[in-house]
Amino acid sequence: MPIKYLHTMVRVKDLDASIAFYKLLGLVERRRIDNEGGRFTLVFLCPPDQADGHADVELTYNWDGDDDLPSDSRHFGHLAYTVENIYETCQMLQDNGVTINRPPREGRMAFVRSPDNISVELLQEGDSLPVQEPWASMENIGHW
Repeated sequence: MPIKYLHTMVRVKDLDASIAFYKLLGLVERRRIDNEGGRFTLVFLCPPDQADGHADVELTYNWDGDDDLPSDSRHFGHLAYTVENIYETCQMLQDNGVTINRPPREGRMAFVRSPDNISVELLQEGDSLPVQEPWASMENIGHW
């Protein structure tokens, strides 16, 4: 019996900050569910050209808090997206206060973190871009 990928769920502590982060990456809100009885909100985001529900990130926000949420979500792994220009994307994220944990030194791959410490891998679409400063000389910052 074949299976089909649906979404990746991440718990978030600050829904607005998390939505803002994923929108910086270019994702758009596809669907939202506010569940009064369960006291939670689900927000589904995806790349604009993949709104068929097969490339979603589901942000789960518990209205009464999530004190048991781990401070470092390294056990999760990471989300991964391709971007048209890795350097321009990283510069835009950096200009908006996002730390580039693993810079795209070779023009191919970078890692950043969401406000909830979710690792996000950014990969250059197609071939690697030519090596370029200041990225080539940047050190890693924190965990990725």
